[in-house]
Amino acid sequence: MKDTHHLLNTLYVTRPGLILKLRGETIRIEEDGKKILQVPFHHLTAIVVFGWSSVSAGLIYKCAETGIGLVWLSRSGRFQARISGPVAGNVLLRQEQYRTLDNQEKAILAARAFVAGKIRNCRQSVLRSARDLGEPCATALRHTGKRLKALLDRARTAPNVEILRGAEGEAARAYFGTLGQMIQGDDPKLRFSGRNRRPPRDPVNALLSFLYTLLAQDCVSGLETVGLDPAAGFLHALRPGRPALALDLMEEFRPVLADRLALTLLNRRQLTADDFNVREGGSVIMRDEARKKLVVAYQKRKKAEVSHPLLKSKIPLGLAPHLQARLLARWLRGDVEHYVPYIHK
Repeated sequence: MKDTHHLLNTLYVTRPGLILKLRGETIRIEEDGKKILQVPFHHLTAIVVFGWSSVSAGLIYKCAETGIGLVWLSRSGRFQARISGPVAGNVLLRQEQYRTLDNQEKAILAARAFVAGKIRNCRQSVLRSARDLGEPCATALRHTGKRLKALLDRARTAPNVEILRGAEGEAARAYFGTLGQMIQGDDPKLRFSGRNRRPPRDPVNALLSFLYTLLAQDCVSGLETVGLDPAAGFLHALRPGRPALALDLMEEFRPVLADRLALTLLNRRQLTADDFNVREGGSVIMRDEARKKLVVAYQKRKKAEVSHPLLKSKIPLGLAPHLQARLLARWLRGDVEHYVPYIHK
């Protein structure tokens, strides 16, 4: 498929203290003056740098010139900065996007779709765990499934974005309220009693925050590829520097690309409490080696083939945010009547 290169051709630099340089048509990565990796430039669509590594001015210019996204994240995975080249797509698509922002009747249609996709995928994940786990967890998870179904019905008919955000917030509390029961094992350090962030204060929340950061960058990339403005969203409030539309789009994929992966890594003991450090003040951060394992697992998860419910064809899961961005662009242009969210089977 033409867009497959968007999936895996991202260079993740997870070790701090490295130097990235442009050497001809390759990227040379050095540590203490010695080459540790050299990658052909044309193989890449994005570079993601964690922590304090240096990127040469020549490489920055080359990335901007060729449209390769260059992203800096903190060691914990929090977004710091992004450099990208000229905007893809045409001005008419963005003009329609901005018009839709001012058209509450049309904007709420997209916002409802994002929330409906999220709640449906959360419910699918909860019911899957209910089938896999024994009592009493299964009963609690089935109850959460019923609650999510009721909130899905409310979200689909929400008359405005404020009521819609209320339904989404209730769904998130119900979902995260039982997520801890989907984590197998009895390690008290891996207990999960609810979502917390900025900073995360337990290993599970640190893991989720890191995965959400990676997913957000994939959604930004998908939107920019089709020419949409990642900052102009319909569900999340608009704020300077906030990729609101990317956050809208990633709602559909949080349970699928992030939460299920986190559960898999924890339940298979591929990540344990020893893979996290507690900082002074109580914040929790992943160790460097764990971060590497997670990036590899995330890329592997994106390779998994799934059946896209609308396209009726097999695609790598990591391509789904890009395809959804294209479907959103088609809806904004008026080529299709509805934006249909991604529903994972």
